[in-house]
Amino acid sequence: EPAFPLMKNNMKLWRGSNDMEMCSLKVLELEGSPSHMLLRLMGERGCTTGHLIDYLKTLGNTEALQCLQPPALQIVIQPQSVALLCGYNLHLSCHAVGQSPLQYQWFKSKEEVPNGISPNLVISPVQLKDAGFYICRVNSGDAFEFSHWAEVDVLNISTLSGKKLCVSLVDFGENVLLECGAVGRPIPQYQWHKNAVPIPNGTKRKLVVRGELSKEPYKPLMASNHVQLKAPMVDVYDLTNLLRQLNFKVVSLLDLTESEMRNAVEEFLLLLHKGVYGLLYYAGHGYENYGNSFMVPVDAPNPYRSANCLCVQSILRLMQEKETGLNVFLLDMCRKRNFHCKSTPNIVLRVTANIVFGYATCQDAEAFELSSTGFINGVFVKFLKKRLLDDEKITVMLDRVAEDMGHFDATKGKQALEIRSSLSERRALTDVILPGDSEDQTHSRQWAKAHELPESMCLDFDCGAQIKLGFAAEFSNVLIIYTHIVKKPTDMSFCQAHVTDFSKELDVDPKEINRETPEETGIYLLSSSLPQHCLYTRISSLQKLRGELVFTVCLQGSFTDMDDDHPVHWTKTVNIGKPLIARLALHRAMRRNSCLQTCPIPHSPSCSPCHSPTPEHHLHQGGYHNPDYQSDFSHNNYLDVFEPMQGAVGGRGESYYDNLNLCHHEPDDCGPSNPIEASDDIDELQTAFINSLQLQSQ
Repeated sequence: EPAFPLMKNNMKLWRGSNDMEMCSLKVLELEGSPSHMLLRLMGERGCTTGHLIDYLKTLGNTEALQCLQPPALQIVIQPQSVALLCGYNLHLSCHAVGQSPLQYQWFKSKEEVPNGISPNLVISPVQLKDAGFYICRVNSGDAFEFSHWAEVDVLNISTLSGKKLCVSLVDFGENVLLECGAVGRPIPQYQWHKNAVPIPNGTKRKLVVRGELSKEPYKPLMASNHVQLKAPMVDVYDLTNLLRQLNFKVVSLLDLTESEMRNAVEEFLLLLHKGVYGLLYYAGHGYENYGNSFMVPVDAPNPYRSANCLCVQSILRLMQEKETGLNVFLLDMCRKRNFHCKSTPNIVLRVTANIVFGYATCQDAEAFELSSTGFINGVFVKFLKKRLLDDEKITVMLDRVAEDMGHFDATKGKQALEIRSSLSERRALTDVILPGDSEDQTHSRQWAKAHELPESMCLDFDCGAQIKLGFAAEFSNVLIIYTHIVKKPTDMSFCQAHVTDFSKELDVDPKEINRETPEETGIYLLSSSLPQHCLYTRISSLQKLRGELVFTVCLQGSFTDMDDDHPVHWTKTVNIGKPLIARLALHRAMRRNSCLQTCPIPHSPSCSPCHSPTPEHHLHQGGYHNPDYQSDFSHNNYLDVFEPMQGAVGGRGESYYDNLNLCHHEPDDCGPSNPIEASDDIDELQTAFINSLQLQSQ
């Protein structure tokens, strides 16, 4: 109570001796404080801090005065610890306010970081050697302050939380090293468990299991806001870019429900017409029963049934009705038999010599996803993307992919590419696209609807700050929004803009938006092409958006002459319409008479009338790629890709697959039929198709 002894010398500030006595007597109480009583009385009488300062100056109490005066320097934003993957961008921020110009210097441990003299420390790309502890020193005149320490953990693995750990059995007594990694800000915390019991001191990314304990199951639990990585997302992204180089019009979609998948296929079919090359790539859960391949949506109940899945052969039948020039299906999914599904759909296909199936694995087998350093593709796309741009007949190109996969030790004897084809002529993904007609232009406009990005915009706020709002597309249903401060007033010490108030339909997690690095919000594939020094937000599942995308841009700022440290807020509402795939309303309910239904009920292809192709159809399909006939049509290329979820479906047993999923019916036979196992000899099969076409043409 340094101020109390001097109170007696300045009795003129008091109304009477009673006040003095009341404050003095507080010293006799157990927790009494004369100074607290003084402050209380001054507050009750409307005194301000200025009055108190004047009073303390009169008393000459410099120690108390120092407690009231604002610091010459104060750090307002501390750097946060972060874990990120090797090869991406490291961002650390430290912001301070002071009474004179500020100077920053970053340190890693005790060493100065070269060129680390700004509030934002950026290391691009970050390497393993950059891991460690960082701190920032801020100078303002004679005053200086150090920030908190920030730990940077750089991971060289792509295995994140949610993936199973596979550990080979070792000899008794040997040690086993288990490792698990996650990215996030703040840095993830780890806890290893053995048989659901926490392991003492098992709080690091790596766990050494000694001796006989090496054969016990261990599982890490992590508390972090990291983003889960999956190879199919990388596969879809890479294939999209490669096929666009071949002038394919690409629609790439992630995480679709059953109704969204069916509606997406319906929109895909609208893009197809005579002569078009149609290609569908699918990566995710799947199974195969009686020669029919089923793609499993993310909301399909387990165990899977055909009523809740999409049959690939049903899609092929509908593509044939469009008189397409080439139908390619690349199915990166498991083909195990599903014993829970008892239905045997009867899908009648036309005899056309323009079908190619590329299966990532053989029948009744699983497709694998590898764990390795960095972001990697699945096994199939790892080798497919090296050959996709080759100017070869598509079956020749796939044969070479199969050979490459066969030399891959990691999956040798476990996964092999299987090719099914009815091509009788040379068809390549590199074929030249001929000039389009009015119908083609109509379909091109339909495709363009699903790929319109909002234009970037600048927002001016009343405080004088200007914010740039930019947009990018990671996939057809994934939008990236980034905010950047273009201009701010000179007297504004702190300024930051973020987006908020998104529609509940999009299920946006507030904790996952407005992050300082793209990687923190799940933007791994586009991070190198986005502008730096922004706040990033990833909006997925745009197909669920029913109305226009409306959100709020909130600007926070504080000024140097403000007494209050709390920032001031300004807001603006932004409406960017329906971006990307949201324009196609894939959220709409399925039409109950939709021909895409695949379960054996009256409106499904299983029980629909059989349609045998007319001779004209066969003649056209067999002959329009003749060079003399080619000038009568044009073709475009379209790709539809889905990635609902990677994994293997359960179930064991035998199944067989007929080479082209063709079940021959006479025109008057509309009853169900059993699948027919065709020859495994591709050349023999192609000859049969050619003969069939020649007979029809006669």
